[in-house]
Amino acid sequence: MRFVDEFRDPAAARALVKSITELAAGGEFKFMEVCGGHTHTIYRHGIEHLLPHEVELVHGPGCPVCVIPMGRVDDAMWLAEQPGVIFTTFGDMMRVPGSRGNLIEANARGADVRFVYSPLDALKVAIDNPDRQVVFFAVGFETTAPSTAVTLVRARALGVKNFSVFCNHVTIVPPIKAILESPDLRLSGFLGPGHVSTVVGIRPYRFVPEVYGKPMVVAGFEPLDILASVHMLLQQIREGRCEVENQYTRVVRPEGNTQALKLMSETFELRPHFEWRGLGFISQSALKVHRDYAEFDAELKYDMPGIRVADPKACQCGEVLKGVIKPWECKVFGTACTPETPIGTCMVSPEGACAAYYNFGRLHRETALVLGQRG
Repeated sequence: MRFVDEFRDPAAARALVKSITELAAGGEFKFMEVCGGHTHTIYRHGIEHLLPHEVELVHGPGCPVCVIPMGRVDDAMWLAEQPGVIFTTFGDMMRVPGSRGNLIEANARGADVRFVYSPLDALKVAIDNPDRQVVFFAVGFETTAPSTAVTLVRARALGVKNFSVFCNHVTIVPPIKAILESPDLRLSGFLGPGHVSTVVGIRPYRFVPEVYGKPMVVAGFEPLDILASVHMLLQQIREGRCEVENQYTRVVRPEGNTQALKLMSETFELRPHFEWRGLGFISQSALKVHRDYAEFDAELKYDMPGIRVADPKACQCGEVLKGVIKPWECKVFGTACTPETPIGTCMVSPEGACAAYYNFGRLHRETALVLGQRG
């Protein structure tokens, strides 16, 4: 890609929309964009209103912050409040609510919580503070796991003894399987996650067409990427094909990043079970620090409470993450729950569906309703 403008060209968008409209005529198609980055592109650029009414886009569980359950947030706050601990995390995790508030509030109560841009920054905090224990709150799909893996290797090489990782990395394939086996959602196909696929490639998704008979197109994040991927899905369906295709070829290779995958296999291992917000416990769906790196595992270093916490009854993040409801259908969306006062994780993260709808979708939706009434 030389210029972003290449992927935001209005004439190319109109041509794609015209072709999509022709392919979709007479049918009903529901496609899930797995990644929260796709959701933000769709609503930032009004793509849902460019598509014909036969095509509906729903969002999935691809926001790494959104899927962390409240119990793990409470564990993070417990760690942050331990004597002598400096707790480090990405900025968006600072505002994710637990049962006792969030990490910003824990910091206000006296905990030493610092946001960092990378796990290597957290390691530097440990090096600079040898008399303190530094814990890094590791979250994210396979996209961010390699950076944590590099940090673990670096910590061992430097002999850093006061650094550990509270690992909450999750993997993309198990939640897609859980979505496909959900009885309350019928999908025609998937827009596959572009960022995750730069690491894992496209081969892990073959079960989607082979087992469940649904096409998948790994998509980029510009408006024309989204439109082209929808077009590719419709073409597959109209031609009687069902396979995994790669629209994001300028970045994603079929085999993924083999060096990153090798490093992850050395530093992480699969958990038997992990709880996901909205999806419950899913087998072998998350990573923990490998036993060979046990000295850097915060869950082994500290006797953590590990208590399960139910989401607030008013919050419907679970249904939003599964694509069962749209964010504006949640009872507290835009009233009690806003980006300034979030009740659920989907309103906190830059990749959260509720944040996308609130920031970009409300005006579009209201305008569409007005135009519909006039029509």
